[in-house]
Amino acid sequence: MRNILSIVFWLMAFTATANPVTDMLERIDRGASKKFKIVLSESKNKGDTQKDFFELSGQGGKVVVKGNSWVSIATGVNWYLKHYCGIHIAWNNPKATLPAKLPAIQKPERHETSLTLRYDFNYCTFSYSMAFWDWKRWEQEIDWMALHGVNLPLAVVGEECVWRNMLLKLGYTKEEVNQFIAGPAFLAWWEMNNLEGWGGPLPDSWYAQQEVLQKKILNRMKQWGMHPVLPGYSGMVPSNAREKLGLNVAEGGLWNGYTRPAFLQPTDERFHEIATLYYNELTNLFGRADYYSMDPFHEGGKTDSVDLDASGKAIMHEMKLVNPKATWVVQGWQENPREKMIDNLQTGDLLILDLFSECRPKWGIASIFQDDRGYGKHEWLFCMLENFGGNIGLHGRMDQLLNNWAQALKPSANTEHLRGIGFTMEGSENNPVMFELMSELAWVNNSQLTIDNSEFTIHNSQFKGASFKEKWLRGYCRARYGVSDPAIEEAWMILANSIYNCPAGNNQQGPHESIFCGRPSQNNYQVSSWSKMSNYYDPDDTRRAALMFASVAQKYRGNNNYEYDLVDIVRQALADQGRVQYQQTMADYKAFRREPFRRDSERFLEMILAQDKLLGTRSEFRVGRWIEQARSLGNTPEEKDLYEWNARVQITTWGNRVCADKGGLRDYAHKEWQGILKDFYYQRWATYFKALSDQMVAKSKPDIEKLGSGKYKGLTTDELFALALEQDVKIDWYAQEEPWTLQHNPYSSKPEGEAVEVAREICEKYLQ
Repeated sequence: MRNILSIVFWLMAFTATANPVTDMLERIDRGASKKFKIVLSESKNKGDTQKDFFELSGQGGKVVVKGNSWVSIATGVNWYLKHYCGIHIAWNNPKATLPAKLPAIQKPERHETSLTLRYDFNYCTFSYSMAFWDWKRWEQEIDWMALHGVNLPLAVVGEECVWRNMLLKLGYTKEEVNQFIAGPAFLAWWEMNNLEGWGGPLPDSWYAQQEVLQKKILNRMKQWGMHPVLPGYSGMVPSNAREKLGLNVAEGGLWNGYTRPAFLQPTDERFHEIATLYYNELTNLFGRADYYSMDPFHEGGKTDSVDLDASGKAIMHEMKLVNPKATWVVQGWQENPREKMIDNLQTGDLLILDLFSECRPKWGIASIFQDDRGYGKHEWLFCMLENFGGNIGLHGRMDQLLNNWAQALKPSANTEHLRGIGFTMEGSENNPVMFELMSELAWVNNSQLTIDNSEFTIHNSQFKGASFKEKWLRGYCRARYGVSDPAIEEAWMILANSIYNCPAGNNQQGPHESIFCGRPSQNNYQVSSWSKMSNYYDPDDTRRAALMFASVAQKYRGNNNYEYDLVDIVRQALADQGRVQYQQTMADYKAFRREPFRRDSERFLEMILAQDKLLGTRSEFRVGRWIEQARSLGNTPEEKDLYEWNARVQITTWGNRVCADKGGLRDYAHKEWQGILKDFYYQRWATYFKALSDQMVAKSKPDIEKLGSGKYKGLTTDELFALALEQDVKIDWYAQEEPWTLQHNPYSSKPEGEAVEVAREICEKYLQ
């Protein structure tokens, strides 16, 4: 009897998880699965099984979604929800209420693609966005991936567990392991061979919970039929491996002030032993994979003493011993992958992520990363990077993305090995419009980048003669807000032709950064060291779009997607007007107009506080959400404090004084969020403006008697004259910034105030 019950329970459990689409629909809206008929089917495209497809039709009052895989079917479900129901499942809106009776499909609709690999994530995403996610948040993300066609996700959660086990078996002590493995918010750069130990040491409980979390993640991905990309072994060893283990290594050098791990030479007799130990630990914990991610020499690793050809072959050989059918996944970024490392590898054994295809493709069209040979014989994915550092800001390259995509689809030696697309953002949960566009490109009529009317039946009459971008954008608005509103569509067209249309030749990394978040100076422009910002849109465009979008706010009060975008668009407009206000303030200072300087600097500071108030109306834009996520993973007060410190440091100084300032890492992951605006960025600007004001007062009333004594004693005439010239005040910014990273004052994730009301207040006061 017990055996029979066990079989029954097993069958029930199998049935409950056999169809992940049904389970996902129930998470979106309880009871939703009963309105669909899900059909898993082989492709009927003349026996061609090399294409993914989904079909939408109706039967018996239900919507029938058929596809060749669970992910293809989920993509079809998402297509139906967006373009028939006006329901957009996004990061800010993982749930929805479906109509009691779903809109009928008048004519069966089929979409297919030969781009069968659709990748997700950058190593950085796991730190800038996902460092403190729990299973509930990961479950939502995997649903998002399935809805957007992802079947090849990077899966590096728990990588530190593998390395701890491996290093302990190699003879490292627990303390030495802790000095090597980074903290929660910095694991990505440790995994990419950039640094050691920063943010640690990790407590034992961290390893235990991350191991459990990764197993849940992998199990769910495999239920969907996804192919998780696990981290493989590329030769990384601790920087002291020569002294500790007697290994033949190439020193890694420095990465922005941090000591890099060393690189184990492939000729070392223990390379096979250590690689085998690594893969054994990985397989024991998380199983084998069909794809392994490895990025040796990421961002400037030293290769002078390394035989790159031998290294590539050794890395490939060790991976193939684990799974002869496995593929090595490598990021196409800066010098990587090094040509000498991959030239003698076989076609099909390597998959290259062209990381920034929408801006700096390396596969043969004009860009600063251009390579006339493309990736030669190796397979590659067209990827959209979009976001750097998880920074907040409206941003996109719509025309450039569409142009580069069209070029990638044209038959040529550079593009014949294109196998799919990829999302390779450093930070997620932002700019949903760009990710929606990218996810659909693989499924639309690619030949001329036009959308068949049948795909947007709701709007056929509006699309006559419209460009692809306009057609698509109107459909997006209908899907995102569930309505067709001329004011909303006009606002989005303004944005699409300005801030969301960063042009070719402009190589800035991510959004136009908010002046509010910058370290103050007389000539402040970009916030982070490598943003490469360059003006390409008129700030009045975002102001006009915000006013237009807000003009219908009363009609859509309570519409979650609308209110999220209202806050984000008004936030952008206010930040852009803040930059204008800053320029006026500094003009006052340079003209020595003390009263206008006082008035304009006060207005600038008021704008920061207004931004703080606006962002406080949405949980997604509150620093409390980030810090609460961090603290929630701790089991003791000490663990909670460590994780909070990681969270605070990453979004401010990033590193210690040397790495923050000389290494240029400070403010790289800055966040225009409620809480940090008021308590961190506002304080920096207030300190700076006071110093400038004090300087102006001192210059207008110099103490002549002290010029020859005190701090001026002994100065030459030329030196005294130089003091009278215009100089920026000197402030030790790191000394002012670090204390915030050490605090534990509470921040809440709960929204405060009404988004519509606060947005309208800001429009009236600052944007008219």
